Amino acid sequence: MSQTAFSTLNLDPALLKNLTSLGFDSMTPIQAQSLPHMLDGKDVIAQGKTGSGKTAAFGLGLLSNLDVKRFRIQSLVLCPTRELADQVAKEIRTLARTIHNIKVLTLCGGMPFGPQIGSLEHGAHIIVGTPGRIEEHIRKGTLRLNNLNTLVLDEADRMLEMGFQDALDAVIDAAPKQRQTLLFSATYPDQIQAIANRIMIKPVMAKVEATHDKSSISQHFHKVTDNEDRLRALRLLLLNYKPESAVVFCNTKRETQEVADDLHYDGFSVIALHGDLEQRERDQALVRFANKSASILVATDVAARGLDIENLDAVINYQLARDPEVHVHRIGRTGRAGNKGVACSLFSEKESYKVAQLDEYLDMPIEDEPLPSSDLLGEKPYYAQMTTLQISGGKKQKVRPGDILGALTGANGIDGKQVGKINVFDNCAFVAVHHKVAKAALSKLEKGKMKGRTFRIRLIRD
Repeated sequence: MSQTAFSTLNLDPALLKNLTSLGFDSMTPIQAQSLPHMLDGKDVIAQGKTGSGKTAAFGLGLLSNLDVKRFRIQSLVLCPTRELADQVAKEIRTLARTIHNIKVLTLCGGMPFGPQIGSLEHGAHIIVGTPGRIEEHIRKGTLRLNNLNTLVLDEADRMLEMGFQDALDAVIDAAPKQRQTLLFSATYPDQIQAIANRIMIKPVMAKVEATHDKSSISQHFHKVTDNEDRLRALRLLLLNYKPESAVVFCNTKRETQEVADDLHYDGFSVIALHGDLEQRERDQALVRFANKSASILVATDVAARGLDIENLDAVINYQLARDPEVHVHRIGRTGRAGNKGVACSLFSEKESYKVAQLDEYLDMPIEDEPLPSSDLLGEKPYYAQMTTLQISGGKKQKVRPGDILGALTGANGIDGKQVGKINVFDNCAFVAVHHKVAKAALSKLEKGKMKGRTFRIRLIRD
């Protein structure tokens, strides 16, 4: 038996059985280093990048620490963004599906406060949420942590970057002193060290180096002179590679919006993702990018956390990341699952010191490459093949993906092959259809019924 097999751990048989059914046989490096210590009840600091298997690691840790018969809040997971919190809650529910009656509740900002109070009154075992909203519930007395035995800080570095220090302090102060604390962070700055020293007891360190897979990602670096030249370089790269899905990283919210606006003006299929967007706009942006209704997402690092997009063709660093580890996280979003990916980085003379740091960190010579020919500027940008329709009904109205698919493909409907991803939220749903049949799909849904009623349908345009 492999040393890294989940069966070597002292896990509940029901959890092991579920892991096998999910195809999880052996642990990832971060799981192998951290899980045995978590199961021993120790505090753990784990450093690993997105996609390293950290959610399953702490998910199994807190599920092992749970007494299902005690219907009290026993675990709290803090995440920097709602998207990540939703993703984490979903994975914990999947890991716990063979253990009956486990209640996982998400409490995030950007959502109505009232219904969350109602959900808390019904009780839960595990809470997943964002620091600001969790702190607000504690302050108002709607959330009590006196039965808490496990506290998880997921992507702690990002929570600090986003200014959650005060909220984190308030939540930690409200938690019992006798508890297990698990801290996960992609990077390990001094601030994290300081928090760990203050809130953890003899923590075990588990670290998996963020490595760059040279075989699946081809990296290119291009020198630019000024902002105008940088934007021109970005257009050339997008016209050259014509990616179906690409993320362009900027370092500030303002620049993110400006770059997206400029690309939109030039005819590119683009959306922006940054912290100044309302939650509804964020949801819509992520859905449209994931379902191939927009080919370019311009984002800040923080906003892109929790972004789970398969088959990302390209990552373009409009500006170099603040440090080499973040650069590796950015480009690691392409070239996944055996696919080839391309990562392009633009830099100015002022950023040459960052290039030197990367050269050393990646252990690969970095050379300034010429940009694609200016002749490309006369070409048309890649046109996204899908269009998104928004439906004014969701889970609360009992609308399911099958209802939407059936309404689209029923009598005189469109071909099922022309329907893409379907996302159902609490009070709305989104469906991607091929742009050639968008009007027909809109008409079909407007005239048809789902669950015996009609819903408002909207075509989302750039």
